Amino acid sequence: MRRTALILGLLGSLTLSLLPAVPAFAATESIAWAPCPEDATAECGTLTVPVDWDEPDGETFELAVARRKATDPGARIGSLVINPGGPGGSGVNAVLGGLGFTPELTSRFDVVGFDPRGVARSHPILCSAELARQAPDTLSIDSQAAFDALLAFNERYRQDCRQRTGALYDHVDTGSVVRDLDALRAALGDDKLTYYGISYGTLIGQLYAERHPRRVRALVLDSNMDHSLGTKAFLDTEAWTAQDSFDEFVSWCEATAACALHGRDVRAVWKELLARADRGELEFPGAPGVPLTRMTLVSQAFGAFYGPAYQQLAELLAALESGAGTARPIVTPPAAARGQEQVINDPTRIFCQDWLLPVRDHREWARLLERSARIAPDMLVSAAAHPITAACLGTPAPIPNPQHRLRVSGTPPLLLGNALHDPATGYPWAVNAARQIGREARLLTYEGWGHGVYGRGPCPTEAIDAYLTSLTVPAEGARCEAVPPSEAAPLRARPLPGPMPGLPGWTYDLS
Repeated sequence: MRRTALILGLLGSLTLSLLPAVPAFAATESIAWAPCPEDATAECGTLTVPVDWDEPDGETFELAVARRKATDPGARIGSLVINPGGPGGSGVNAVLGGLGFTPELTSRFDVVGFDPRGVARSHPILCSAELARQAPDTLSIDSQAAFDALLAFNERYRQDCRQRTGALYDHVDTGSVVRDLDALRAALGDDKLTYYGISYGTLIGQLYAERHPRRVRALVLDSNMDHSLGTKAFLDTEAWTAQDSFDEFVSWCEATAACALHGRDVRAVWKELLARADRGELEFPGAPGVPLTRMTLVSQAFGAFYGPAYQQLAELLAALESGAGTARPIVTPPAAARGQEQVINDPTRIFCQDWLLPVRDHREWARLLERSARIAPDMLVSAAAHPITAACLGTPAPIPNPQHRLRVSGTPPLLLGNALHDPATGYPWAVNAARQIGREARLLTYEGWGHGVYGRGPCPTEAIDAYLTSLTVPAEGARCEAVPPSEAAPLRARPLPGPMPGLPGWTYDLS
């Protein structure tokens, strides 16, 4: 891991010609479609792909796929392949769950979702649920002994997951997913790919554009990853955007009479709740005996900012402060979940094969946490970035798909969208990704809050629809006015991102 700079330097010198090509046999594969068991109005199938694309004649697995056919066959353009993020989001579930796309898209495209390798129905990464619940708290690594214990736990957990999962465990990087996606494009009969990816799904789209520029028709990258960052830059930018979302919540509460903490010092209430959590005085709502730690409290706020579910967060904090017993969690960790299973599908490994984020020892980890706390004095850390970075520590280098600056050339225009106040994929990431892509990129800025811009009022939605259907790109520097958070609930359902990175087994309740 200490050779990160050398590895990334070497990567920077690679040319596109060195990137692996998809074996020719992929184009001959086909999908046998049948009504989905869960919903006969959609079609499901599988596509056979190699476990290791560098050994295309070796072991294979079945990639799970679902689609809803275009409702107006006469106006059909082709397939729109989607990915709901994560890592760990199920494209099959996104199709079965109703999508959230407008009739403009569903009438003209077969909307196709797939479960990326290692996820859900596509040979899932399996791990002990009991062992997962024993993971050290990100904010509790306070000595070299605790840091060493984290590394030992990570290695034990990796071996458990590898034993349960098999050979695919070492081949779930997004570079391999991109090769699966190109095989899926060919199997669907599309000469060129039309794609919508949100959150971690943007990394799939970015790398596809880099590796297969001549096979792109249209790519929407909604809420962008920046796959060029090292450890410090990654954690710094994630701490910054988490704090930015907290600041926006405070401003909303100060200006909104409906906020349960209106007229109060929200930061003081929050600070006292963090202190009580640190003293072990708070229990997780609805789960007697399960402590609400600082990290799980931070995760409640972070999950609310995805919506944003400001009112629900304010009610939760007020109930926790008073001890009224009416608190309803926004995200639920596996330790507090009912009906616990023996084995979980943990997609953390995908991130660990995409991001080399080394930390030498406890001293360096402590400095990183202190730096994050200065950047984010209320949130302290990002509930996405810091836990998953800790979970990946000790991953042997080299990894299959390490960070590098994007090298995109020869694609049609690519549409990137991002909210100014996104808690997980901060606006600076989108700006940086657009700069790396260069002239092929067009960035659409949503001047509001939350994670994902499609469906947030007519402006971003119509712009994305027009791009996907007619290849019309917004004007340079285009911006969309924000929808106030208090009006977010009545909006039609948006394609939701997958599970929060680094938090296997966590679930949302933004109802």
